[in-house]
Amino acid sequence: MNGSFPYPPTPQILQWLAAGQLANRFMRSIRLWVLLNKLYANNWAESLPQAFTYSQLRDSLKETLRERLFSHHHPKSEKLSADEITTSCGDRNCLCHQTLNDIIFAGDFQLDKQQWQLEISQMTGFCDNEIQQLLYEYPFATVHRSIRDDLKQLVSLGWLQGIAKGKYQCLAREHLPVPLNQTILSEEGQPKTYFRLSELELSHSNLSHLNLSQTWELLRALESIAFVQPNLSIIINTLWKQIGDRSPRSLLLENEPQQRIFLHLDYIISSSMQDRVDTYQEQLESLWHKPPGGIVQFDYWVAATEDQAQVTVYPVCLHYLRRAKYLSAYGIDPNGNLAWHNYRLDRIASEHLKVLAWGDPSLPKTLKDMWHAGELPTPEYISKELEIAWGFNFYLPKELLILRFPRHFAKWYIDNTFRHQTFRAVPHQELAKIATKDIVSKKERQHILEIIKKRSPEDAYYTAWVRTGDINVLMRLRDWRPNGEVIAPISIREQLALEAARELANYDD
Repeated sequence: MNGSFPYPPTPQILQWLAAGQLANRFMRSIRLWVLLNKLYANNWAESLPQAFTYSQLRDSLKETLRERLFSHHHPKSEKLSADEITTSCGDRNCLCHQTLNDIIFAGDFQLDKQQWQLEISQMTGFCDNEIQQLLYEYPFATVHRSIRDDLKQLVSLGWLQGIAKGKYQCLAREHLPVPLNQTILSEEGQPKTYFRLSELELSHSNLSHLNLSQTWELLRALESIAFVQPNLSIIINTLWKQIGDRSPRSLLLENEPQQRIFLHLDYIISSSMQDRVDTYQEQLESLWHKPPGGIVQFDYWVAATEDQAQVTVYPVCLHYLRRAKYLSAYGIDPNGNLAWHNYRLDRIASEHLKVLAWGDPSLPKTLKDMWHAGELPTPEYISKELEIAWGFNFYLPKELLILRFPRHFAKWYIDNTFRHQTFRAVPHQELAKIATKDIVSKKERQHILEIIKKRSPEDAYYTAWVRTGDINVLMRLRDWRPNGEVIAPISIREQLALEAARELANYDD
C-alpha cells in the first residue's frame, strides 16, 4: 500500500465520491477524499491497527505525538457542537482549521485553480461567489458523528471494509474502486489513465444504447432528482462512466451540450442533514428488503411542543412532498396513541433508527397481533386513502371543499390542471344540491347555502374532498387566496379570512 493516493481532487473525482450529487454533498466529498488520501498515503495506514476504529483514526499516537487525522489538541468530546470543537482546538495547524482552499491547492496536485473552479461550477451550478465562499470554509470543522458517517459511506462506496460495528479495514490497492477514464497519479507521481469495466456497468447495460447526447440529458435529469432516491446514484455513476469512456478527459467538458432544461425542485434540507436523512432512508429500504420487515423506534421532534417524543411504529412507505421526505407509519405516535402518522425524516432526533425484533416485549400488542394475522398496513392502503380525499395526511377526516374564482382567473390558472381525483368544476346551480347532500352539520350547511345564493352564477366553482387540517391543502388555498374564495368548509373559510385580516393589518401604516 505504499505510494500516495492515486486520485487528485479533481472535480470529476469529487463528483464520483459524491455519487453524482456533488452540489448536495460538496463538503462530504472533500472529507471523503482527504480520508482516502490519508488512509492510502505512504506509511499512514500502516500505523493503524489492521481493524481500526474512528477514535484510533482520529487521535495522535501517544508515544510520539505523531498526528493522525487531527492534532492532539483537538477536542474528543462527542457532546460538543462543531463551533465548540473548533473554538476549543488551540492548534491552528489542525485539520479542523484548514480551509478547502488549503486542502485542495496547498498540496502538489498540479491543479489549475481557475479551471478547477470552472468545472465545479459546470457540475454543480454554483456561481463564482458561492465557490469563493466554499473555498474558505472548513470541511473538517464538524462534529465527530459526521466523520463517523463518512467512514460508513466509504464502506458503502467500496473503499473500506466494515469488520464489525465501528471497526474498519483498508483494502489492498488492487481491490480499490477505479473510475473509468480518470487521470490518476502513478507511483512516480506522473499522470496516467486507467480503465476498468465494473460489474455496475454490466448490471445497467440497458443504458449503453444511449448516444452521448441522450446520456447527458438523462444524467442531468437524474442529478436533479437524485436526492429523492439515493439509489439513483448507482445509475448516475454508470452514466458518468459511459460519458468518460466515450470522451477523453481533456474533451469531457467540450462534449457536454449546453443544458437547456432545468428541474427546480424545492428541497429545504441542508447538505449535512441530507446525509442523515439518506441514512434513515437506506435503513428503511434495507428493512423492507428483508420480509417480514420490522418495527422501528426513534426520538422525534414535535414542532407544536418543541420537544422530543419516542415513537414505536411499523414503517410502511416514504414520500417526497413539498420540500421534504416523509415516512408514513402506523404505531405509537408522538402523542402516545396507536395511530397513523407522517414523520418528516429531518425531524428524527435519533442518530439511527432502532430496529426491534417481532419478539421484542416493548412492541405494541396490536402490531404483534396484526403481524401474526398477516394484516400489517400496506402502501396500497395509503394509496387508496390518498385517492379518496385531497391531502397528504390521509388519516385525517375528510370534508367537502367548495371554491369560487373569477372566470378569467380560473381559465388561466385552474382549468386544465390536475389537483386531485375528486377536484372538479361544478355549475353554480348544482352547488346547493351538493352541499345539502354532503355537509353533515345542519348549522354549517345552512350558512353555506346562504353564501351560495349571494354568489354570481358567472363565476367558476369547484368542489373536492379534502383532509381536515392538512397543511399541504391549506398552503395551496393560501396561494389562491387573493383571487378566490373558500365557501366550504367553514373552518377553513374562517381561518383564511382571519389570516387575510392580519396580513392587511401589516400594511395599515
